[in-house]
Amino acid sequence: MDSYSTNGSQSASTSSGHPQHSHSPNADTSGTLPPLSLSILGVEPLDEFIKEIADFVHHMIMVVSPGYPPGKIEVEAKVGILKERTSERRLEMPVLVESILQPDALDIRFESNMSLQQHKHFNDRLNQLTSASQQSSHPASALKYTHQILVDSFFPLDPNSGSSDREKIRVTRDEKTGQVVECIHKIRLGDLNIFSPKQHADWRVSVNLEVPKQHPIGTVTHKRKKDRLSYSHEEFIIDLTQVASSTSAAAPSQISHELEIEIARSELLKLTAARRNDMNIPEHERSAFDELIRAFVNNARILVRNAIDQW
Repeated sequence: MDSYSTNGSQSASTSSGHPQHSHSPNADTSGTLPPLSLSILGVEPLDEFIKEIADFVHHMIMVVSPGYPPGKIEVEAKVGILKERTSERRLEMPVLVESILQPDALDIRFESNMSLQQHKHFNDRLNQLTSASQQSSHPASALKYTHQILVDSFFPLDPNSGSSDREKIRVTRDEKTGQVVECIHKIRLGDLNIFSPKQHADWRVSVNLEVPKQHPIGTVTHKRKKDRLSYSHEEFIIDLTQVASSTSAAAPSQISHELEIEIARSELLKLTAARRNDMNIPEHERSAFDELIRAFVNNARILVRNAIDQW
């Protein structure tokens, strides 16, 4: 019985019924690679790494967050270092490339505070990129830059209980105008840690719920001042922040530096999550959530790969 080879020509089958390769006498021997298909199916398999993060974020939005009061979904990736709690050294694992860690499987912590040198390095790189993005020859859309100084005041969620730091109402004001920017209770829904052994930094994806609150009446437990440089690009905001925290007016401020990228529009995030894999809508609409997460992950990777060895 005859069969067809992958180039469409007939080839004789072996006695076992399997087709033989058909070798053309005019095959290209120049060493030039001809155009290749993405796969034998003509499509690129979904990246398992990105899908894992997309599944995690989707689960937090669609399954976990409905158990809390309505609020704004925040999805962010912070650049930092994964450290072993016992030794305080950076995590080491027998893996060669970046890997998503199973939550709570290891006794580790995520350190987001970077050195002043690292902060300056990222500031310079982001400023250079912002300037370059204004040129017509730049391959991507332009970045926009803003500078804010914000002051956070924290109040107990329940004044009659010794609530933890996570059980606080945060009132944020613009230092220049004194206007309240937001008044929220921030609830952490979940985290995914990503170990990057080939880079000088790791990263963490966090999903939070920001529940609006009335301005509280009571005593401020502590304050922090955030000197924030924000770089917006399409659906994302990159924040490079110097934070000065203090527990009282007399106490010296503790200075830290952080870098994070956040998905800008919470409503778009929730809408695309609700439409994910809905077979009753066009393909581009049901895949929009995964595309959003793909670009989010790519941007986080770019930041991590630009870190220097001065954490």
